[in-house]
Amino acid sequence: MSLLPFWLPILLSAVFVFIASSVINMALKFWHAPDYRRFSNEDEIAAAMRKGSAVPGQYMIPFCEPSAMKDPAMQEKFRQGPIAKINVSPSGMPNLGKFLGMWFVFCLIVSLACAGLAAHALPPQPGTHVIWHTVGLAALLGYSIGEGTNSIWRGQPWIVSIKYAIDGLVYAIITAATFAWLWPSA
Repeated sequence: MSLLPFWLPILLSAVFVFIASSVINMALKFWHAPDYRRFSNEDEIAAAMRKGSAVPGQYMIPFCEPSAMKDPAMQEKFRQGPIAKINVSPSGMPNLGKFLGMWFVFCLIVSLACAGLAAHALPPQPGTHVIWHTVGLAALLGYSIGEGTNSIWRGQPWIVSIKYAIDGLVYAIITAATFAWLWPSA
């Protein structure tokens, strides 16, 4: 089956997820606001990073090449801590419009992937239950499953990953409901 008949559920599910994420992140301040912490010496840390000419990218403290892991001096740095993974963005006011635009495109891509899977895996009139399961699982994978890697490899607290995975579950339900509602007729 072509993806063309799925244009409306693809577009509307992305719009609905975008709206839901706006509500979650702007109206429900208690949900994600505690995910970020402030350094007590923020100005000093920022000044040190400027002094070191940190360009946008991902940094690790202490930085260590794999070959140096057994060096006693490097092991001492890890023992003393702190161990940090820091993402540095370009200087200047964050461009919220750009972030929101990229988020909407991501939502479209997840919905497009869901439609692609459903169009090829499901019969023309699969029934609501099968649409919910297939599209919902695909959307859940798109919105949630990668969050665990942030806790495993980047040191993100597990509670933060769990909250983003719950957000993804909400987005998956919205996506599945939209596809079940607007499934193209044969």
